[in-house]
Amino acid sequence: MPKNSKVVKRELDDEVIESVKDLLSNEDSADDAFKKSELLVDDQEHKDVDVEEGSDIEDERPAWNSKLQYILAQVGFSVGLGNVWRFPYLCQKNGGGAYLVPYLILLMIIGIPLFFLELSVGQRIRRGSIGVWNYISPMLGGIGFASCVVCFFVALYYNVIIGWSLFYFSQSFQHPLPWDQCPLVKNISHTFVEPECEKSSATTYYWYREALNISNSLSESGGLNWKMTLCLLAAWILVCLAMIKGIQSSGKIMYFSSLFPYVVLICFLVRGLLLNGSMDGIRHMFTPKLEIMLEPKVWREAATQVFFALGLGFGGVIAFSSYNKRDNNCHFDAVLVSFINFFTSVLATLVVFAVLGFKANIINEKCITQNSEKILNLLKIGNLSQDMIPHHINFSSITAEDYNLVYDIIQKVKEEEFPALGLKSCQIEDELNKAVQGTGLAFIAFTEAMTHFPASPFWSVMFFLMLVNLGLGSMFGTIEGIITPIVDAFKVRKEILTVICCLVAFLIGLIFVQRSGNYFVTMFDDYSATLPLLIVVILENIAISQVYGIDKFMEDLKDMLGFSPNQYYYYIWKYVSPVVLLFLLVASIVQMGLSPPGYNAWIEEKATEEFLSYPPWGMIVCISLMILAILPVPIVFIVRRCNLIDDSSGSLAAVSYKRGRIIKEPVNLEGDDASLIHGKIPSEQPSPNFGKNIYRKQTGSPTLDTAPNGRYGIGYLMADMPDMPESDL
Repeated sequence: MPKNSKVVKRELDDEVIESVKDLLSNEDSADDAFKKSELLVDDQEHKDVDVEEGSDIEDERPAWNSKLQYILAQVGFSVGLGNVWRFPYLCQKNGGGAYLVPYLILLMIIGIPLFFLELSVGQRIRRGSIGVWNYISPMLGGIGFASCVVCFFVALYYNVIIGWSLFYFSQSFQHPLPWDQCPLVKNISHTFVEPECEKSSATTYYWYREALNISNSLSESGGLNWKMTLCLLAAWILVCLAMIKGIQSSGKIMYFSSLFPYVVLICFLVRGLLLNGSMDGIRHMFTPKLEIMLEPKVWREAATQVFFALGLGFGGVIAFSSYNKRDNNCHFDAVLVSFINFFTSVLATLVVFAVLGFKANIINEKCITQNSEKILNLLKIGNLSQDMIPHHINFSSITAEDYNLVYDIIQKVKEEEFPALGLKSCQIEDELNKAVQGTGLAFIAFTEAMTHFPASPFWSVMFFLMLVNLGLGSMFGTIEGIITPIVDAFKVRKEILTVICCLVAFLIGLIFVQRSGNYFVTMFDDYSATLPLLIVVILENIAISQVYGIDKFMEDLKDMLGFSPNQYYYYIWKYVSPVVLLFLLVASIVQMGLSPPGYNAWIEEKATEEFLSYPPWGMIVCISLMILAILPVPIVFIVRRCNLIDDSSGSLAAVSYKRGRIIKEPVNLEGDDASLIHGKIPSEQPSPNFGKNIYRKQTGSPTLDTAPNGRYGIGYLMADMPDMPESDL
C-alpha cells in the first residue's frame, strides 16, 4: 500500500543513520542502478561530478589543472589595460600619492568583500552567473542574463583595442619606428612636411591618420579601415582558439598571458629609472596633494576604479571560480588577487611616470633651447638689455636652472611688455600635468617617449606585446562570463557556442573599425558598462544579504572553507557595501547628467581634438545600450513572478539534483541526524547543493535535520508528493 509522504518522513526521521552502509540499506534492494551510480567516489584529481534532474548520464565539469593556473586566470582577468592607462591618470589627477589612501580604503570596503562574494558563490554552486542567481532566487535570475549582455557589449569594443595593439606590434619591427618623424609630401616644385602632422606631432598624426584614418565626426562613417579590420579579425581568431576548449585551453595560455606583462613592466621600470628625468616624473607622481584628496569626486573615481579593476559584475569571476573544488580557500584567493591587482597598478604607475618624466625632460630641453634663441635675438635687436643677463649665463649650454633665472629676471624687468616677447616658462611640471589617459597614453604619449629610447623597436615590440597579453587575459574572463552561463543553462556544446559567439561579435564589431569607429568605442565604454554593472553588483549584494540570507550564507562559507569568515564581512555585506554602492550609483547618474553627452573628435583641418555632442540618433544608441544591458532583470522577474513560462522542463531555475555524491574525504555521519526527505517538488529544487543545508527546505515544511556535510551528502531527494509508493524509498 502506498504511504503518505509525511508518514514516510516521520518513520525515517526516527532512524539514526550511522554509516553509509546503513543509509544504503534503506534503499530498495532492487535498485542496483542506484547503488552503482549514487555513491560516487571522486578519485580523479581534477574532476567533479554533477548530476542534474532527469539526467541519466553524469556531466563531468572540467576543473583547473592547478591552483596556480586558477590564480593566474583570475589575475589575468582582473589586471587589464585599465591598470596601465587609467590608474596612473587617476593617481596623477586626484592628488598623486594621496590618491592611494582612498583607493586602499575603498578596496577594503567594497573591493575585497564583493570579490570574495562572487568567488564563493561561483565555487559553491559551480555554475555560471545565470545558474548561480537562478539558484539564489529564480526571480532574480535576470542578474545572470544582464551580466552576459554587459560582457558581450564590453567584449565587442575591448577586442578592438587588442586589434589596435596588434597593429602597432606589427609596425614595431622597423628602424626607425614609423611614427618617429612626420612624413614628407612631395609635389612638382618642392617637398614639405605633412601639414596635419606639423600642426600636431608625429605620434599623434600616426595614431589618428595612419592607424585609425579617423573621420571628423561620428556621423561620417568613411567606410571600413581595412588594416584595422584585419587586426580585429586576428584578435577574434586568437580569442576563439584560446577559448574553444574552455579552461582546458585558456588555462594553459594563462601562464604566458598573465606573467609576461610583469616581465615587461619590470624591464620598463629598470630601463625607465636609468633615463634622464625619470625621477622627476616619479617625484611628481608621488607628491601628495592632500587638499585634493578631500574632494568627493576623488572618492567616487577611486570607488569606480576599484569596482572595475576587479571585474565585479561581469560574471567572469563567478565563471572561473565555478571550476574550483568546493573546499578551495576562496577567501585567500580574494585577498591575494585583490592585492596583486593593486600592486600591479602601482608598478604600472611607476613605469608610466618614469617614462613620462623622461619625455617631459626632452620636451623641456627643446623648450629651453627654442626660448634661449628667442632671448638672443631679442638681445641683438635691442629689445632686451645685456645688463639683465647674469655674467655666468652661457646660452649655448644653458641649464634649466639658469634659464628659469633669466626668465624670472626678464619677467620682473619687462613687466608690462613681457607678454609681447612670447617667452615660455619651460617647467617640467607643466608637461607632467598634461598626462593623458586611455588610448592617448598608450598610443601617443608612450609611443613618443619610446622613439627616444636606445633600441626603440625592441621596446616598442615589448610594450605592445604586453598590451596584447593584458587585453587577452581580460578577454578570456569576459568571454568565459558569456560562454559558461549559457552552456550551464542550455547544455549546448562549448566549442560550437564559442565559435558562434566570436563570429557574431566580429561581425558586429565591424562598426568599430570604420573610420568613425573610435567614436563608437568611446560611446560603448561610457554607456554600455558603467551603470548596468553597478546595478548588477548592487542586486548581487542584495540577493545574498537579503534574499538568500546573510546568516545562512555565513554558515555556507563556514562549511565550505572549514572556518568561519571574520564578522567584518557580515557587516560589510549586510550594511556597508549596499550603501556605498547605492551612493556610487547615484553619484554616477548625477555625474552623467551634469556632463554633456559627447565625444572628442579629431578635426583634420585643425589637427586637434574638439568636443562634439552626440547627434539625436547617437543619444538613442547610448540610452539603448544602458536599457538593453539591464533589461533582463525586470523581464525575468516579471516572467517568473507571473508564471508566464512553465519551468517544469528542468532548465534554468528548475534544475535539481536527484543524487548526491561522495568526493575524496570520508563521510562522518556519526553523531548527526540526517534526513533524506525535504518538501520540494523537483521543479522547485535548486541547482547544485549550496552550503551545509544541501537540500533546501520549503517554507512551511516540517523542520528537518540536514545532511551532515553539504559537500558529501548521499541519497535521493524525495518529492513531497502524496501517495508516494514505498518502493520509491
